[in-house]
Amino acid sequence: MGESQRFQLGTIGALSLSVVSSVSIVICNKALISTLGFTFATTLTSWHLLVTFCSLHVALWMKLFEHKPFDPRAVMGFGILNGTSIGLLNLSLGFNSVGFYQMTKLAIIPCTVLLETLFFRKKFSRNIQLCLAILLLGVGIATVTDLQLNLLGSILSLLAVVTTCVAQIMTNTIQKKFKVSSTQLLYQSCPYQAITLFIIGPFLDGLLTNQNVFAFKYTPLVLAFIVLSCLISVSVNFSTFLVIGRTSPVTYQVLGHLKTCLVLAFGYVLLRDPFSWRNILGILIAMVGMVLYSYYCTLESQQKASEASAQLSQAKEGEADSLISVENGGSILTDGVVPKASPVWNSNKDLHA
Repeated sequence: MGESQRFQLGTIGALSLSVVSSVSIVICNKALISTLGFTFATTLTSWHLLVTFCSLHVALWMKLFEHKPFDPRAVMGFGILNGTSIGLLNLSLGFNSVGFYQMTKLAIIPCTVLLETLFFRKKFSRNIQLCLAILLLGVGIATVTDLQLNLLGSILSLLAVVTTCVAQIMTNTIQKKFKVSSTQLLYQSCPYQAITLFIIGPFLDGLLTNQNVFAFKYTPLVLAFIVLSCLISVSVNFSTFLVIGRTSPVTYQVLGHLKTCLVLAFGYVLLRDPFSWRNILGILIAMVGMVLYSYYCTLESQQKASEASAQLSQAKEGEADSLISVENGGSILTDGVVPKASPVWNSNKDLHA
């Protein structure tokens, strides 16, 4: 099996792991929040990150991956930014209607495309742009119901979109710049993310729910779901960094909308959530956009690979031609009569004195 095939299989595995773990944790958290009344989402996320760090520390102790320290300021800034973006997304949900919050999530893809185009000179073909537009249209039809605007909620949504885009772009660029794996980056940034959310979590949750997370009655069933949610989160966090590192922030957002469609479908099948023809139509349109996006991404990556191999073969041919010319030049010199130079010390009369 070639290196490109192994990379493709690894990418498919990362995408599958991300989808399965994310849908699982959404269903688990929905039961925890809606059924059991544990509405402290930001604090719960800080516990997720703490458990993820402990799990990775055990994996490091078992030598399942190698610790690779790099620029501590970059790690700290990245971790704090990631934690802040999660808090802002939760605040956006709290101060906006559900429909406007879904619009906020839809805005992440165009914002990411804009930032990567402006600052990284990344080019997105018209086919890719069209696929993303179809995808966003479908998800919008399926999820956006009402659009109640308010100034504070709009500002929070704008900050949430910008910080989320920058954090996801940094996830990709840091792994490539410092040549670290997704596991190494997650292990080093997890403490900063967890501390950020652990500090702001109880305050944000209290502001949004008017309840105290430490005064909540923790029954055995609530604790069991919290533990299950934390265990699933290890896979969610790991697969998130893995997918962004192997693909791109835009592809990760496309995958996120696939998860949204799957959550809607599973919610109808398992939890008997209300479902309409509008949801079905939106999901179908979104799936068409996702399939086309996957097709054109694969097609363009194959074209780039073929162009790179062609350039490599041309470079090798050029090196071979230069070697042949050097060898021919060397044979001409050896065939010709070259007068032998007399030793320098023979012509130096001072040495005979």
